[in-house]
Order: sequence, then C-alpha cells, then structure tokens
Amino acid sequence: MKLRTAAIVGVGSTAYTRRSGRTVLDQAAEAARNALSDAGLHPSEVDGIASFMLMHDSVPVTAVATVLGVPSLRWALDLQLGGQAPCHLVWQAAMAVATGQAEAVLVFRALNGRSGARVGTMQFAGAGAAYRYPIGYEAYLMYVGMWAARFLHETGQGADDLAAVAVAQRAYAQRNERAFRREPLDVATYLAQPIVAEPYRAADCTVEVDGACAVVVTTVERARDLPHPPAVVASGTYRAGSQPGLDIGDHLAWRDYSRNYTSWLRDELFARAGLTPSDIEVAEIYDCFTSTVLMGLEGLGLCERGGSGAFVRSGGTALDGRLPTNTHGGLLAEGYLHGMNTVVEAALQVQGRGGARQAPRHDVAVVTSGALMDGSALILTSDR
Repeated sequence: MKLRTAAIVGVGSTAYTRRSGRTVLDQAAEAARNALSDAGLHPSEVDGIASFMLMHDSVPVTAVATVLGVPSLRWALDLQLGGQAPCHLVWQAAMAVATGQAEAVLVFRALNGRSGARVGTMQFAGAGAAYRYPIGYEAYLMYVGMWAARFLHETGQGADDLAAVAVAQRAYAQRNERAFRREPLDVATYLAQPIVAEPYRAADCTVEVDGACAVVVTTVERARDLPHPPAVVASGTYRAGSQPGLDIGDHLAWRDYSRNYTSWLRDELFARAGLTPSDIEVAEIYDCFTSTVLMGLEGLGLCERGGSGAFVRSGGTALDGRLPTNTHGGLLAEGYLHGMNTVVEAALQVQGRGGARQAPRHDVAVVTSGALMDGSALILTSDR
C-alpha cells in the first residue's frame, strides 16, 4: 500500500474567555465549523474526528459529529489524556489519512477550563492521592514546580531565565488579538510578583480559559486545491520514558527531574522527517509553565544544555531572533486549551498566516504537547 502525505489545511477557534456561558458542545461545534470553513470544506466531507478530555471536561467525538451533521464516520478517536494529546492526535489523524482510513479528519479540543472543571482544582483519585492530599501536595503546579526546581538547579539557571520566557511570550501576546493576557510585562514587574509555588510566580503559570479550537487534516494532494497552503505533517511521535506514573501526580519514580519527554522523542522525531534541530525555523513549545519551554528547547536540541535561559534572554526566541518561539504568546498568555491552540499556531506559521506575529522564516516548525513524563511532538513543513 502506498502511503499518502497528510497536511493541516484549516484551523478554527472560538473566543477564549473567563466565562463563556455556553456548553462545551456548542463551543466545540463552533470551532469545528470555523476550521472547516477555513479549509474550504463542508461537514459532509468529514469522515474522521479525534479529540481528548481530562476527567470528563469535554465532549465525545460522536456528539460533535451529530451536531455537525457528519453523514458517516469511518475513523474516530477519543483519548483520556491532557496536554500530552494534541500532537499525538494530529499524528494519528495524519496516519489515518496516509493509510486511506479517512479522507478528512477534524481534531478538536473544547472545554470550559475556567468556569467549569479546572485542572488546578481537580481531585485525582489515583494510586498516590491518599498520600499527597493530606500533606497539601495537591496542585498540578506543585508537581511541575518540583521538576522546575531540579531542572534549574542541575542546569545552573534561575528566576531570571523563567522571567525571560514570560516576558518574551507576553510581547507576542500583544500582537495576538485572541490572547487572553495582553498587558505588558517586564522583568521588574515579574520579579515583584510573589511566589505561588516554588519556583513559580503568577506569570509563570498558564491562564485557564473557556473555549475551543480545531484543525482539519487531509491529503496534500487535496490540499493543493484548497484556499490555504498546506502545513505538511512531516513527522510525529509520542513517547513516555521509563516509569511514567500511575496518575497525574505519581511522578516520584521518575529518575531525572532535569529532563522531560522531549529528550526521549527528539531523535525519532527528527529522523522520521529527515531533518535536524538546526533545520527548525519556528518552535511552538508546550508551556503550561515557563520552565517547560526551557526544558523543551534543550530537550529537542534547539539550544545547548543549560543554555535555554540565556538563549531566550538574548532575544533568540523573538520574532527577529534565530528561533521565533511560542509566537501566539503561548498557553501562558493566549490561553490554556491544553496545547491544541499551540498546534493551531504552528500550522498558521507554516502557512504564512501569522499576521503581525508571522516569523520571517517559517518553512519548518516543531510543536510539542506535554510537560513532564510523557508527551508528543510534530514537525510541520511547507509544501516544498
């Protein structure tokens, strides 16, 4: 069987708000319709849908298919995952298209992440919950903060490096009308904020929002007849290192807190695309917290070990820098759609539709999904 090449051909979203006043299904349908309209396709042409949810915070793909009036699904995928999922789902959708299991796949994420169930307040009844919660070790930022503290210690970095990420991404957010946090931020303002959970201040943490976004994946051949240039899915992979845990907070068996999943998937990701880290022109790195940007830059080999903070502080991730990074303002500023909006931004950049935040060189982009023990990544390229 000859494999076909797949591409993202359309993107769509809702407004990102503090209180939507709408159902999750209604927002999912809006983002899906917007993505299909952007791609120049009709819901009747969709034969595959994929999505994910965390602790039942979203809606199943069959519900969205029903609301859209999709005549027949040939391929469907619902995952019980969080921020690890977006790149993984798009890669699975691309493989479905490549193997002829589907012709046009919609991948979406929808939730009332601010007015509904919030990650920061969820109670996870996993294997270690009975031991964590009684001692007050109960919030996700505490778990990631432990990794951040160890990573900073091992690599000789600190608060100024975290600040650089927050400041750089807020500058991008000011160019992004969809971003939730757009007020200016400088290092002095950042450092004046109190610690929320060591080593994090408020600006280090993602902003939870209500909303939805979606992408459409089809063949490159078909994409060439559609309104926008294709963002070719050149590579993708998911990876969990040894002992990835039994639940969201069970990470104590992990052996090296100074590295995350990006170190494990890097070689496979680039080899599959026939590229190297030096070929990347745009990076969209999952950033539920500032530290995951630094870990991702280093883990993917986009800068040297211990050099990520200095790279950001030097302007390397700015629009006129060597590697524009998180050009939408990231999850830190645009809003926490659990990384699906990060994939949307990568597709827009490769298509040359980034507007005021468009990177000058954008033929090859890397995008990641996930923070700690497991995660996924994509490489998107122009139709060269």
